[in-house]
Amino acid sequence: MWSSYARLFRYVGPFLGLLIGAIALMVVSAALDAFTLVLLIPFLQSLFGMEILAGANMSSLEQILDGWFGAWIRSGDPLDGLRNVCLLVLGALFFKNVALYGARLLTVYVQEHVERHMRDGVYGHLQYLPLSFFGRMKVGQLITRVLNDTREARTVITFALTDVLRQAVTAVTYQAFLLLMSWQLTLVALVTGPLVAVGLSPILSRLKGSYGKAFQQRGELVSVVQETISGIRLVKSYGAEEHERERFGESSHRYARRMVRANALSQAAGPISETLSTVIALVLIWIGANMVLGTGTLSAEVFIAFVTMAVRLVSPVKALAQFPAKMQLSLAAAERFFEVLDTEAEPAHEPGMEPARAPRESIRFENVDFEYESDRPVLRGIDFEARPGEVVALVGPSGAGKSTLVDLLPRFIDPTGGRITMDGQDLRDIPLGTLRSLFGVVSQETVIFHDTVRANVSYGDDRPEDEIWEAIRAANAEDFVRELPDGIDTLLGDRGVRLSGGQRQRVGIARAILRDPPLLILDEATSSLDTESEQLIQAALERLLTGRTVFVIAHRLSTISGADRILALEDGRLVESGTHDELYAAGGLYRRLSDLQFASPAPAVDPGGSAGLL
Repeated sequence: MWSSYARLFRYVGPFLGLLIGAIALMVVSAALDAFTLVLLIPFLQSLFGMEILAGANMSSLEQILDGWFGAWIRSGDPLDGLRNVCLLVLGALFFKNVALYGARLLTVYVQEHVERHMRDGVYGHLQYLPLSFFGRMKVGQLITRVLNDTREARTVITFALTDVLRQAVTAVTYQAFLLLMSWQLTLVALVTGPLVAVGLSPILSRLKGSYGKAFQQRGELVSVVQETISGIRLVKSYGAEEHERERFGESSHRYARRMVRANALSQAAGPISETLSTVIALVLIWIGANMVLGTGTLSAEVFIAFVTMAVRLVSPVKALAQFPAKMQLSLAAAERFFEVLDTEAEPAHEPGMEPARAPRESIRFENVDFEYESDRPVLRGIDFEARPGEVVALVGPSGAGKSTLVDLLPRFIDPTGGRITMDGQDLRDIPLGTLRSLFGVVSQETVIFHDTVRANVSYGDDRPEDEIWEAIRAANAEDFVRELPDGIDTLLGDRGVRLSGGQRQRVGIARAILRDPPLLILDEATSSLDTESEQLIQAALERLLTGRTVFVIAHRLSTISGADRILALEDGRLVESGTHDELYAAGGLYRRLSDLQFASPAPAVDPGGSAGLL
């Protein structure tokens, strides 16, 4: 628990000066607040015609008041003294609230910027986590941890700054004034006060676990919403609205049940602490009454002021006692977003690493194995070589390992056996940033952000407008881009909803053309498109392929008959390698796949040609 507190409070470091200023203003506010209560002593003395701040048995506090304000309060008749006391109260109250307002402004600034740093930190760290992390974590859970958990976790800091810190300063100040009025009664309060913490300890031990389970369920709830909205077309086409409503309702009910259980424990802390605090106050009143009526060691007006301040002290003491209970919710949230921060990021640049450059000789897979889970291999003993400018096509049944193989190239994942080299250098010895800068990716599902055409084409690289238009023209996208309401500056909507499938694909190709990578990965970029769109994209891809080393995942074999090399994968093994004609004549896996797709044997195509390549 304390380690979580320490990690959270590191975020306060940049704002330490503002925090110290807020604390100073809180001290001033608490002192003035206590001072207004102390003025009850001369007020009562003046009201009942007693001698104001005089006598041999004055408390230490009365002596201080007499030294500062005695002459002014005692001047004139009793009504003048009463008026002067009231003016002191009003003045103290005014400056107390000015100080309190200033303290709260500073703490609001600190708490919002602390949350911003937490939110920015966890989101920034997400960008550098490996793909395997995103594969095992639901999108809704990640959204919850970036937005909800950071806000809940900041409560440890914000509640401490805006409430607990103020209450602690108030409690210490009140106790100092109480000590000056009667050290005997103050000692009783200090001895009996820890009973509140003892009474709450059983609840605190269970709260954090309850809130942790509730937050997990809230992440599931967000996941349901995210999945349903993303797949709303499928939901409506299958008439599954009622099914989704019920699925959300069940998840929402489980979240509500978890929160009720957690809050039932949390709410019990208030009554318990209040009851114990009241018992302590009554003990103080009983002992004080005996000091006034029995031994005469305490004057009545001082006792009334003491009781009034002691009653006011119950509120800050109660808030401090409830602090650990309230913090369990925040600590549970903090542990969830710390889990993201503690996940190891992808390896960064290390000393001795050489920047990547376009391959001059070859890219080699040397006996490469890969498995996502132990004893469940996805790739086994993959050996092949791709030379600069070659088009290498990957074919095979679903689950053969084609996507996994191309994911190894930009190191989205690393081999669990063997190695991959570029001009003899292991890819793991190349800085990730420069390695990935060599690759362009065009897939069947083009990612379009809710931004302009300009921003989507030049994604991650602020390029001049003329270069962007050149890439758009090369991708056969100029006509439809110019017809958009704001042209190149038109917002494309969530996931490019304003564009057709073919248009989205051409924006993706323009993005790859602008990047001008020496290595290209294509994942059946023309499938599921109408004939006109496919022809336009085929022409754009032909321009994109020129002079590059290309790896193509092929689902339709007719599109890769002109590839320089075709690799046939089955059950994670490379079973065939060669040109279309060579593999078809061999009568193995490639021929079986080809015959399944075509009613008659596929025609031979000149391997050196580019026709029918994508």
